[in-house]
Amino acid sequence: MSEPALRRTLYQELLDLPEHLIGEIFDGELYTSPRPAPRHAVASSMVGDELMGPFHRKPGDPRGPGGWWVLFEPELHLGEDIVVPDLAGWRRERLPRLPDTPYFSLAPDWVCEVLSPSTERIDRVLKKRIYAREGLSWLWLVNPLARTLEVLRREGTRWLEVAAFDGNTVVRAEPFDAIELELARWWEDGSEEPG
Repeated sequence: MSEPALRRTLYQELLDLPEHLIGEIFDGELYTSPRPAPRHAVASSMVGDELMGPFHRKPGDPRGPGGWWVLFEPELHLGEDIVVPDLAGWRRERLPRLPDTPYFSLAPDWVCEVLSPSTERIDRVLKKRIYAREGLSWLWLVNPLARTLEVLRREGTRWLEVAAFDGNTVVRAEPFDAIELELARWWEDGSEEPG
């Protein structure tokens, strides 16, 4: 089977997955993971909630800094790889209009991966390498179990950790440092912070 035919077959396998699985393709191999557990889903939703209000607006909007598209779980076609981050953001100056395709071929400027035991290795190794290769500027790694946020900025072909936060602090984090972020909201699960 030719390489393009093999890619089409692999992508069809991804499309045929049951709804309870998320499929991604790295280095010509299909990876599946379950839909996020509740803590993962809460953290992802709260990060998106805090950023979408002020940033997912046209530049100059009086209700916030604006200038970004911030989206949940977009399908990214990056070279031969197909990646589905928890959240991704594009500066509107690079992506003035959303594509008409069911996926994005333009790499985002920022990605947030919410870590879970079943996906942490993929997020920290495979996806991180792909994001650096594709020229993303920022990567956030959010761990709802450890209650941490790691902020990484790409310098050349490597990631530089520019900040790490934990607990229930209020922080400013690149590239969204125009506003304060309440980390306590990201961990909401009805319990107190671990001691």
